[in-house]
Amino acid sequence: MADSFQAAPAGVTVTADQLLQLDLSPLQAWAALTPQALLQRAGELELQFSWPRAAEDLRELSEIPELRLWALRADATYPWLPLVLERGSGQLTRHVAMLLPHGFSRNEGIRFAAESLELWMTHRLFLLDGWARSQGLNCRQGLGQMAAVLGFELDASFWLPLPLA
Repeated sequence: MADSFQAAPAGVTVTADQLLQLDLSPLQAWAALTPQALLQRAGELELQFSWPRAAEDLRELSEIPELRLWALRADATYPWLPLVLERGSGQLTRHVAMLLPHGFSRNEGIRFAAESLELWMTHRLFLLDGWARSQGLNCRQGLGQMAAVLGFELDASFWLPLPLA
């Protein structure tokens, strides 16, 4: 396991050809990690998109349809992806912006449609908590951090109806 743990680089570049072909091979090393290794590396993955743009193209990456489609496929194939994306530099926020309706303000940055974020976040919390529990793991703290980065207030009582075991 140590070799596969090291084989997943923190920085992954997705080329224009891979984007156009919906090729998820850049995530292959991460997909090979065990669930425990994925949780240990939560918040580490940095995705860079090598997409040619004209100087006058002022769109955010999340507004480019080809990138959004690749992100949707990656998210559907690897539902743990948001958990491992780096959080401090906006990687997680950018990824979620590719999945959900949002607006962008130069002053406030990305603003998600509140209902969409609530539905997606609640679904993802249930999904990842169940996935981790099926592996005998607990990722609730990391899920809380992920939610907070996205501006989703997770009440402490959220987990009460769901047993850890």
